[in-house]
Amino acid sequence: MTTDGVEVGDRIDERIAARHDRLTPQEQRAAATLLEHLDDLATYRAAELAELAGVSKATMSRLFRSLGFEDFDQVREHLRGLRSTGEPRRADGAVDPAAIACVEQAAVQRAVEHPRTEEAITLIAEARRVVVVGWRNSYPVALHLREQLAQARDEVRIAPAPGQTLGEELTGLGRQDLVVVIGFRRRPAGFAAFLAEARSCAATVLLVGDPSAVSHAAHVDLWLECPLTSALAFDSYAAPMALVSVLADGVLARLGRAGSNRVRSITAAYERLDETE
Repeated sequence: MTTDGVEVGDRIDERIAARHDRLTPQEQRAAATLLEHLDDLATYRAAELAELAGVSKATMSRLFRSLGFEDFDQVREHLRGLRSTGEPRRADGAVDPAAIACVEQAAVQRAVEHPRTEEAITLIAEARRVVVVGWRNSYPVALHLREQLAQARDEVRIAPAPGQTLGEELTGLGRQDLVVVIGFRRRPAGFAAFLAEARSCAATVLLVGDPSAVSHAAHVDLWLECPLTSALAFDSYAAPMALVSVLADGVLARLGRAGSNRVRSITAAYERLDETE
């Protein structure tokens, strides 16, 4: 949607860049102040921003309208929308540790009580081979899952390896194999194509991601929705890491004596190699 040459879906900084040359000198000063304070804009009132910029409140209001916003409240709503997509934005006001802990607890509970967790555990425990895949912020979650699963069972690998590509990781997989894809928001371009390729090799595909990944759910065999919390500037991965623990614990329990024997063998190898304290 376009309003007076402004693409309404664009971020505020993109809107400013697109219209900068058409702004008056006063509006350009106001725009520069907006850009300087994007991270903490919610802590200001429109009049305070105008004062910081050295312009009138009317000039600041004209700038908002020129950028496609009705008023300053809509600007703040736009920035909150950016935060919900995973873009880091500082939280409004002072940090409230008790409130953050409450939000985290609720997210963890939602993650570990997912009704299809047992189904996921069965797939992981019974697969011939397991490939755990993750990019960007999802990679640490994927790596942690791989490390925990490797304690309980063999044939678990992480992809992509640093500096490597994915084609070779999928080649040779079949119906007895499982691809666990960790896909939290701000996924890379080509995410959907990877899921399609994984399905084409006949392997079972398990997708774990936040609600923004629901559009991919129809293209996998099992979808586990896991929330992220956004109380601070950067997403918290407490819930995904808790889910990893639940999945790994469930796999170890499902494998019984074979899993316990593997744990003991790994511990003995650590001791022989003097790898851990």
